[in-house]
Amino acid sequence: MNPIEGRWILKFSIIQLEDIFFIVKILPSVILFVWVILKINRVKPLRELNLHFQIEMSDCDVLVIGGGILGFCSAYHIKKNDPEKSVVVIEKFGGPGQGNTAKSEGAFRNIFASKTNFDLVDSTIDCFFHLQNDLGYDLKLAPIGYLWLFSKAQYGHVEKAFATMQRRGVELRTFTKGDLNRMIPDLVTDFEGDEEAELLGLEPIDVGVQGIKCGSIDADSLVRCYEEEFLKIGGEVRYGTEAKRLILKPEEELGIPGEPFVWQRSHIAGAETSRGEISAETTVVAVGVWSERLLNPIGFDPAMRPKKRQLFVFKDPRLKGLLEVKELNEYGALPLTILPKSGVYLKAELTEGSLWLGCADNLGRSFGLEEDPQPEEEYYTNNVYHVLVKYFPCFQDVRPMNMWAGQYAINSFDETPVIAPAPGMIYVGAASGSGIMKSDSLGRIAAALYAGKEEAELFGGRRFRVTDLGIHERNVEKEAFII
Repeated sequence: MNPIEGRWILKFSIIQLEDIFFIVKILPSVILFVWVILKINRVKPLRELNLHFQIEMSDCDVLVIGGGILGFCSAYHIKKNDPEKSVVVIEKFGGPGQGNTAKSEGAFRNIFASKTNFDLVDSTIDCFFHLQNDLGYDLKLAPIGYLWLFSKAQYGHVEKAFATMQRRGVELRTFTKGDLNRMIPDLVTDFEGDEEAELLGLEPIDVGVQGIKCGSIDADSLVRCYEEEFLKIGGEVRYGTEAKRLILKPEEELGIPGEPFVWQRSHIAGAETSRGEISAETTVVAVGVWSERLLNPIGFDPAMRPKKRQLFVFKDPRLKGLLEVKELNEYGALPLTILPKSGVYLKAELTEGSLWLGCADNLGRSFGLEEDPQPEEEYYTNNVYHVLVKYFPCFQDVRPMNMWAGQYAINSFDETPVIAPAPGMIYVGAASGSGIMKSDSLGRIAAALYAGKEEAELFGGRRFRVTDLGIHERNVEKEAFII
C-alpha cells in the first residue's frame, strides 16, 4: 500500500468515527422526536409506548392562596356554588386577614365614576348590611358618609360626574360654605390674607358633597365572618403555610427532566409551600401586593404594583368637636372627609372614639414591595400636618397616639380590579385600595369564572359579565374619581 492510499484510509476511518459519535449524541433527541410524531398522529395508544408516567392525585380541587378578604370571599363563593369540591385556603400568617386587610382604614363608598366600580361596590355594600342585619354578624357598620370638600374650581371639574352618579341612583347631599361652617365649626373654609396658606397652595372650601351610602366597617370582623361561613360549609384553612412558588406542569407528563417543554401544553398544578407541596386542579391566587412573587416566575402579569399607605390615629380632648358635628349623620360624628389639597382625609372611628388620618400621596411615593412596611412619623409631622392644621386648627400640636402602614396593590391603568384566568389558575387582585368594599362581588365573579359561567350574579341580582375584569377581553371604564 502506498502512502497516499494509507492517508485516504486513515481519513475515511476518522470520518466514520465522527459520524458514529454524532449519531450517538443525537439519538435521544431523535427518539423523543419520533415519540412526539407518534403521539400527534395517534399511531399507537399511549400505554403501548411503554413509557413511565407518574400520576399524582390532587390534594384538593381548589387551592386558594391568600387568607385576606379577597381570598376568603373567593373561597366561600366557590365552595358555596359547588359544595362537593374540596376547597383549601392557605395563609402565611397565623390568622385571617393579617396582611394588608388588617391595615385597611375599613371604609366603604358607592361614589365611583365608573359604572363597573359602582356595580361592584354597591352590591357589596348591600351584602354587608345583609351579613350584619340578617345573619347577625357584628361588622361594626357605621354609615357615617363620605364628605368631599371642594373649591368652586374643583367642583366645576367633577359636577358632571356627580350628576351621572345621581342618575344611577347614588344618594348625594350638597352643602354650601355656610352650611359647612355651621355643621363643622372647627373647619376653616377661607384663607384670605393667610400668606402661609397661599404658600402651601391651599384651596378655599366653597362646596361639600356627601355620599350617604358610605361609611365605616371593621375589616377584621368582615374577614372573620367570611372565614366562619366558609368553614361552616366544609372549607379547609391552613394557617402558617406560605406559598413559595406555583407548580407548572405539562398536561401529560413524559417523566423527562426539564419539563414542561415549549411544545407541551402546561398548566398550574398547585403550589410548593413552606409545609410541602399542595397539588390542585385549580389554584386561585389572591395574595394582593405579593402577587408578583408568585406570578412573575411563570410569566403572568399581575397588572399591579405595590405602594405604601399610612394611617395615623388621634385621640385628644382638643379634637372632641370633630366627634360632635351636626346634621351629617345619625352618629353626630365627622364623616370620612377628604380635604381639597393633597389627598388628605380624616375618618371618625366610632368604636374607639378616635380620628384616623391618611393621605393618598401618589406622585412622589415610590412603588415597591415591603414585607413589613413601617409608618413614618416625620411624614405626618413634617408634611401632612401643615395642610391638616390649616383646615382644622384644632390639630395644633396634636401628635398621633398610634400609626401603622400597609400597601395597596395599585392598577394604575384603570384603577379597577383584575380577575383573570390562566390554565389551572385564577388570579384575583389589583384591587387598588378598594378590595374590601368590592370583596363580595369579586368573590362571586371568581366563583363564576371557576364554574365556567359567562355571567356572575352579584348580591341583589345584578348580572356581571365575568370576562369584563379579565385581561384579554377586558371591558371596564377608567376610574376618574379617586381619592
